[in-house]
Amino acid sequence: MPLGPDCLLQRPLDISSEREPPRFEVRSPTGHPFVFRKRLGHYERTAQPGDLVRLETSSGETHGYGLFNSRAEMTVRQLTWGEQVPDPDWWERQLARAVMFRREFLGLDAVTDAYRVVHAEGDGLSGLIVDRLADVLVVEAYSLGMYQRAEAILDILTPLCETTHGLLRPAPQTLEHEGFTADPIGSEKLPEKVTVREFGTRFRVDFSGGHKTGFYCDQRENRRRFAGFCSNARVLDLCCYTGGFAVQSKVLGQARNVIGVELDEQATELARQNAKLNKAANVQFVQADAFTYARDMLRNERQFDAIVVDPPKLIRTSEEMGEARGKYFDLNRLAFQLAAPGALILTCSCSGRMSSDEFTRLVMGAANNVGRSVRLFDRSGAAGDHPVAANCLESDYLKALWLRVE
Repeated sequence: MPLGPDCLLQRPLDISSEREPPRFEVRSPTGHPFVFRKRLGHYERTAQPGDLVRLETSSGETHGYGLFNSRAEMTVRQLTWGEQVPDPDWWERQLARAVMFRREFLGLDAVTDAYRVVHAEGDGLSGLIVDRLADVLVVEAYSLGMYQRAEAILDILTPLCETTHGLLRPAPQTLEHEGFTADPIGSEKLPEKVTVREFGTRFRVDFSGGHKTGFYCDQRENRRRFAGFCSNARVLDLCCYTGGFAVQSKVLGQARNVIGVELDEQATELARQNAKLNKAANVQFVQADAFTYARDMLRNERQFDAIVVDPPKLIRTSEEMGEARGKYFDLNRLAFQLAAPGALILTCSCSGRMSSDEFTRLVMGAANNVGRSVRLFDRSGAAGDHPVAANCLESDYLKALWLRVE
């Protein structure tokens, strides 16, 4: 059963209005932001889901502060270490640092208005994702504590980002992982759709549905680079979502013709709109299962000069690992068979539970299985607005392999 509605009420960032943070003993303290249940010793049972708590060593020294949820196996998400209390000044500094990194250091405003503003552990804010999509900040809360503070966080971020609207969504599987579920909450007069720009290309984002926060900002640099290989090419984009790679391969890359394949009906329609929005001719979007469509193309002896394999997240739990390996293997196996001699294949995995080495072995095994000689000439990941913190390397989730089929 989900936590009650009282647990979904918004909280201020000012802890002075609340009681003294409950004390929690943490065994074998580390610098990692995830404190799992098995590492907790004695703690005050009066602590409520979402509370800010003080973590202490067995000797009583302050280890830091974090957000608590009794329903989560990741029971405390640590925010600070030592005596630093995450008071309103701390939140403002942390959020301002995240915004400055994107706007000033990376200079993203010059090339796009669709980028990640806060990347959870990468910005020292475990459980919090914020994307800027045109004039809207979309918050995706992975933890109950961050969900409860989302409106206060948006009050800080909105002027820093010079945006107008906000949208709060719980992340996928918060009921299983955090014990709560909630409907999206939007600011007054939140638009149903916006149009974002990326290297001059425009994309529509529909807030009524969509995966994650509505647009995959993490593939931005990979989309531009892939387009650079597509001049006069026959392009196939498997699992194309709203057509990011497909449209950019035509607009930026001047591909000869492009086919995008997506199972989701709403995403497929949005992809078609994105092609029309950019007057991209010879771009076709097909609503179909990627495996079935690829097999049909194989029977029809079709070949392509540039192929993207970018399925959605296939591994959410360890129990799904075996089945997911088979899906990755089969989809890449089909892609290699559809590749013309000299073709480029960009194959991706956003499943954080699968390591880069394992994904590489799986993909190369698929090539060997169908007798294709390939060269792995580069690896890449998420764009720079998705930083990885030194104390949480597992947040480096996106793996992209660049291969040439001989």
